[in-house]
Amino acid sequence: MTDIEHERRIRKVLDFIECNLHQELRLENIAKEGCYSPYYFHRLFKFIIGETLQEYINRKRIEKSAILLSKNPYISLGDIYVELGFNSHSVFCKTFKKYYGVCPTTFRKIIPKNYNKILQKNNNIGQKSVVFEKYICSVKQIQKFMKNAKIEVRQMPKMYLASVTSIGIQNVENAFNKVINWGVANNIFPGKSVKMISVYHDSFKVTPADKVRINACMLLEKPMTNEGEVFSEILPEGKYIVGNFFIGLNEFEQAWNGLFLWMSENGFQFRRAFPYEIYHTNYKEHPDGKMSVDFCIPIN
Repeated sequence: MTDIEHERRIRKVLDFIECNLHQELRLENIAKEGCYSPYYFHRLFKFIIGETLQEYINRKRIEKSAILLSKNPYISLGDIYVELGFNSHSVFCKTFKKYYGVCPTTFRKIIPKNYNKILQKNNNIGQKSVVFEKYICSVKQIQKFMKNAKIEVRQMPKMYLASVTSIGIQNVENAFNKVINWGVANNIFPGKSVKMISVYHDSFKVTPADKVRINACMLLEKPMTNEGEVFSEILPEGKYIVGNFFIGLNEFEQAWNGLFLWMSENGFQFRRAFPYEIYHTNYKEHPDGKMSVDFCIPIN
């Protein structure tokens, strides 16, 4: 079996896990989804993803629960652990404490009003602890940065994408090269209406940069069929905060932070969908390495 075929199957497995975190996820069922034997799949998954299957599932669940705890003070622990597929309150609390070093109730009490990232840290004897990383810039500096942005609430249309998965920020450029090569081979790229898009299946606020899942995508006029490691992905229509910036790559984090602060200050609630970026120009074609980007946050 080729590497491309393995990547295609693992992509299918990751999508399956993401859609079924609320259910019991057994090795046998997940392996079957990728058309593997359980024994072979268990070894292959760790080789490709860098974590065992159970480590990956637990991390995804705990990271999502951390977001829910930090963003929604009224949601009950019971609702969280049921929604994320934990068998009981005790299992949820034990798993959460193993990952962050504190139980969910304590975690909720110590969350600061403003933070940039939730980090898992190890001390000298291997014990876990949680750290709330502050913004690199002050809130006032971020607000000043935002004055150059055009922000609006917009109903975004359904979008058909050709998509290649990247695990870790370090692999994003390679993923974009793959989808661009596919577009060239199919006489789609370059084109006047073609846009490149990043879809974030994880949040940098809780997921380590080397593990965050980002899909490098090309906007299409109609749905495609899966071809090797290039997958069809559909972004459903919906309500979004859209912030347009003309910035360099080193300012992307500041733009996201500013837009989420703007969302909070204006009373909007995050909708459980995938944030994404739409690139209108190429930073490689600008003398100062800047580009026009829409940052899109799904809201209710």
